[in-house]
Amino acid sequence: MPPKIRITKKDIISAAIEIVREKGEQGINARLLAQRLQCSTQPIFSNFETMEELVFATLEKADELCREYMIKEIEKGTFPSYKATGMAYIRFAKEEKELFKLLYMRDRRDEKNTPESKINKEMEDTVQKNVGLEEIDAKKFHLEMWAFVHGIASMFATNFLSLDWELVSDMLTDVYQGLKKQYEKE
Repeated sequence: MPPKIRITKKDIISAAIEIVREKGEQGINARLLAQRLQCSTQPIFSNFETMEELVFATLEKADELCREYMIKEIEKGTFPSYKATGMAYIRFAKEEKELFKLLYMRDRRDEKNTPESKINKEMEDTVQKNVGLEEIDAKKFHLEMWAFVHGIASMFATNFLSLDWELVSDMLTDVYQGLKKQYEKE
């Protein structure tokens, strides 16, 4: 008798990520996962108590992939780290459209702690240090900057537009400098 193939949580999450890439968030279901993994649904529910738990694990993996984009962009050294984070966020939206939508374009009214909430605090701290703002102003500055970056990223993710990377870089610099000048006046 051949040995049973063990399907791990990691295998299931990887399959879920691939399904999201191909079909979007609505593609995550036990039947499609089982087909992808060439198994019954039993290993899925042995590893995850509910589909909500599996979706959350998939969100965490998508967040990890987005952070990898940010780390790589920062390590390239082409831009200061705050700008590199914004550029990576936009690139992630362009290259990983469905994962971006899963992370950043879903209904969140019932969510409290999300995997990506930690990065917002890190970015606010960076703004506070780099621009020399009080915590409340750094939060507002980052919110305004992030709303702009998210708008561009959303347009890439939905194929609304495609811009040259140099123009995207210039736009981010313009908004950052404008915000910085505005906050220096206050």
